[in-house]
Formats: sequence, C-alpha cells, structure tokens
Amino acid sequence: MEHFNKKVLLYKGSEKVITQSGIGEALRHQKKMLESLNVAYTENPKEDYDVVHLNTILPDSVFMAKKAHSDGKKVIYYGHSTMEDFRNSFRGSNVIAPLFKKWLQYCYRQGDIIVTPTQYSKNILLNYSLNRPIVSLSNGVDTTYFTKVSSNGARFRKQYHLAEDQKVIVSVGHLIERKGILDFLALAKQYPEYLFFWFGHTSKSLMTRTVQNAIKQASANVQFPGFVSSSELRDVYSGSDLFLFMTHEETEGIVLLEALANELPILVRDIPIYREWLPDKTVVYKAATQEGFKKILPLILEKKLPSLTTPGRHAAEQFDLHKVSLDLAIIYKKLFND
Repeated sequence: MEHFNKKVLLYKGSEKVITQSGIGEALRHQKKMLESLNVAYTENPKEDYDVVHLNTILPDSVFMAKKAHSDGKKVIYYGHSTMEDFRNSFRGSNVIAPLFKKWLQYCYRQGDIIVTPTQYSKNILLNYSLNRPIVSLSNGVDTTYFTKVSSNGARFRKQYHLAEDQKVIVSVGHLIERKGILDFLALAKQYPEYLFFWFGHTSKSLMTRTVQNAIKQASANVQFPGFVSSSELRDVYSGSDLFLFMTHEETEGIVLLEALANELPILVRDIPIYREWLPDKTVVYKAATQEGFKKILPLILEKKLPSLTTPGRHAAEQFDLHKVSLDLAIIYKKLFND
C-alpha cells in the first residue's frame, strides 16, 4: 500500500474469550490483511499507533476506544454483532436482547468509522441511529490456505476411522439455537445412514436447557469433536461430503466462506443475508424448512443434483483476503483524509 505511513493497533483485549469464535478468526484475518498491505501494526497498546481496530463489545474495548480518542488516535470499530444475531444464542439472550442493542449502540458510537462484514449487516446497523459512517467489508477468507487437497481429506477420514464410502456431513459453530443445532440434530435422526459432525465449543453454562437436552439425546450418528484448529478444519472440509449450515441469522459466516473455498458442497438455510450473493442452485443449495432440508440432503450426497463446487470456489475467491485488504486500504485513506 503506497504512502500509508500510519501504524495500526490490533487490540486483542479479552483474547481468551474470543479466540474460539468467528471474531477471533476475523482478528487473525485483519493481521493477514495488514501484512498483505505492508502496513505497520502492533498488538501492544503501550506502543505508539495511529488507528486502533476494535473487534469486541466487551468493556475493555470501550475503554480502549476512549483512551485512543483522548490520545488523538482514530478508532475503527468492527460491527460483528447485532441484536438480531444475539437472539436465540445463549441462555437468557432473548430477555436481554433490547438492552444488548443499547450496549451495541454505545460501543459502536465510539468508532470514527464502523466496519461490518456485509451489506445485510450494514442495513441492520443503519437502523441503529449510530450517526457514524458505516462501511461493509467482508471478513475475507484465505483461499490459498482453504483449498481442497485429497491428502488433507484422507487425514481427517483416517483420524475418525471413516470408511471410504461413509457419507459425512459437517457443520461448524457455537452450540446455540441460532446456529441451527436443534434442526441439525433432528435431521441427523432421520438419516442414520449418514454421519453428522458438529465442530465448535460452547460452555455448558451458556447453553440453553433445550440445547443441552437435545445434545444429550443426540442420535448415535452424531459426533461433537469440539473446537479444532484451522488446519484440522481444513482437513475436515477436504474430507467431508457436505457442509450443512442451518443457521437462522448471520452477519456473514466465515466458516461458510472457508467451506466454499474448499470446494465442499453446501446446503444452507434460505435466509435474507445469502439471498443475493449466494444464489440457490447456482452457487449453493438452499432450504427454507426442515422438510426442505430433509428432501435436498440425500440428493446432494448421492450426487443426484449438479455439483456446484466450482462456482462455490469462485464465489469464495471474490472474498479472498488479498482482495479484501485493498478495500481496507480505501477505508484507511477515507479515515485519514476526512
């Protein structure tokens, strides 16, 4: 990036809380983007810097924003969360959702500019009366890292002792209703001949009773390996037969971009965020109801529908980290020219 002699602080406060989440991954992506742009950055708030990236809505991020402003620094606040995707998440989330929205408004107003992953999430935040510029910028995906390699897939299948002809369905995310865990488990019961894997970890204390009970009563063809590293996840994508994303609400969905990049067949819920940029039957397959998922799932697995993995890969390439970093460069210029 030419003539950008500013230094970025990637604030990693409360890192332990976010490392096993999409926000933790987004932070890692920002680091790669800065490296791609040759922009100087630090993760140490005690070092000098010109602009800080804030990715969480935890109190220490708000404190960091206030300190940055008092020191004459710029603040980019990433709008990863909305009240809409907070609902149906953790125990008690629906009760406190309106308060959560007020807190979000307070946090995001600390930014000189708000960056949110999609036009869909931008439209939601435009209704939050934030009185700050809001720009959409994908979290991006590393398409050189997430790419289908048969030996990676073989490693995953060997690790889990899977027969060559065993059909494997995977999903990734928190074990919460919003992500579709209840629907996922109900579908697994209807297809005992297929293996279902859910990768991701959520503390039991945060899970609703309904989710806890559903997991306890999960059918024998479901496995919960927990949180795994990105290299293990890459193996999973390369060795599975279908990525099943039954989420009810997202601001983007980094794992979906990863699965697309890895040329894994995709079956996703037909929700507004994916309506335009992931057309049904041309880039991914979609279902709107449980009955729809039940009907389409075996057709994809038994290859009775056309493969969409090549257009899926092309869709992911539009959000490659290198491409996204060029748009981040424009945001920096806007921030300092204004």
